[in-house]
Formats: sequence, structure tokens, C-alpha cells
Amino acid sequence: MPLALRILPGLDGTGRLSAAFIAALHAQGLRDASCIAYPVDRCLDHAALARHARSLLPNDRPFALLAESFSGPIGLHIAADPPPGLRALILSTTFARAPLRGCAPLAPLLRVAPVHSVPDALLSLLLLGRWSTPALRGALRETLHGVAPAVLRDRAARSLRVDHRTHMARIHVPTLVMEARQDRLLSAASSAALVTGIPGAVHVRVDGPHLLLQTRAEACAKVVADFVAGL
Repeated sequence: MPLALRILPGLDGTGRLSAAFIAALHAQGLRDASCIAYPVDRCLDHAALARHARSLLPNDRPFALLAESFSGPIGLHIAADPPPGLRALILSTTFARAPLRGCAPLAPLLRVAPVHSVPDALLSLLLLGRWSTPALRGALRETLHGVAPAVLRDRAARSLRVDHRTHMARIHVPTLVMEARQDRLLSAASSAALVTGIPGAVHVRVDGPHLLLQTRAEACAKVVADFVAGL
């Protein structure tokens, strides 16, 4: 039976920004690839989101789990206590521990941050870099505006406090860590910690910004397809 692929999305949690990447996966032969969406109107911690994701994972076929950015700790949580069908874990531009060291005390300030008013230029600089296009900027803005501000604030605040490093040593499925070379949001140390902490993890660096799957869809789909083919 062909391996399915389920994607846990970034901070917005909608999966709407994954359409081009999923289409590229289909073109690579991974026909059963889709995104698991999180609630857009409820503040849930990582454990609750992991339970939500588990409830939507395949229970009748083998699958790989791809966790992107914000969802990295959720992917680690699931893979450390794997459901029966899990065959591989893919981590893209993500982290096990809060990526901005020393910023945990700032988390309460995010509870009142004007998340829907962040300038497009700043989002583009941090998330898209030189791969920014009007279409990508518009899609990013529209997607973020489709999520309740309180939810975005809550997820950002939790990302500043999360520490799921204890899960890494318990992961024994084949794992791929994808790092964006031009990531302006995460340092290379975040990927390095995943590679050293997860037994046998494979590390691949791809030219691109933090929103790697969105800006380098075809290149990332090829990396994922090659990894899955080698399982």
C-alpha cells in the first residue's frame, strides 16, 4: 500500500498555504498527501493540538507525518508515542525548544499584540525573503486574517515557551529534518538540535526562507519524495 503523507501546518493552522506544496507532492507520485487543519477559533496548547491531529491521522494505512514550523513540537509529541501506522517523521523549518532564547518572559505581551496589523513588509522580510511575490504576500495576509487574533497570539506565545526536547530521544521512526538556508526567523541551531537529538535523523538544507514549503514547493516535494522512496 502506498505511503500516505499528512502535514501539520504552521502558525495559522489552516493548511491553506500548503496547496502548491501538496500539488507538487502529487506530481512526485505522493497522491495521498493532505493537510490537517487546526481550529481557527479556539486556543489549544500543544498537547491538545496533538490529540486533535491524532484523531485525524489515517488508521487504515501506513503514513508519514510532516510537521512545519509551529507544528514541530506537535509532531515530536506524536512521534514520541507513535500511532500504529506512523512510518516516518519529517520536520520542516521547526524546533523542539523555543527558537528565540531568553524571550519566554515576553510571551505575556503577545496576548495583546495586534497580530492582524503587522505590516506586510515585515512579514515578507521575516517569512518570505527574496522569494516574496504579490501572490504569496496576499495569500499570507488573507490566511492570517482568517484566524482569530486571540488564537494567533496564543500560539505565538506558546512557541516562546515550548520545550519538547525530552521527546526527541524517544523517536525511532526514520526522521528527516529540512532546514531553510535563508531562514530569518530560526537560527541553524534549531535544526542542529533536532538532528543531534533524534536518533538517526537525516539533515537536508534547502535554499529558501522560513516559509520553505510555500516558496520552494517543487524542490521540497522532491526532497520529501526521495526520502519516502528510501524508507
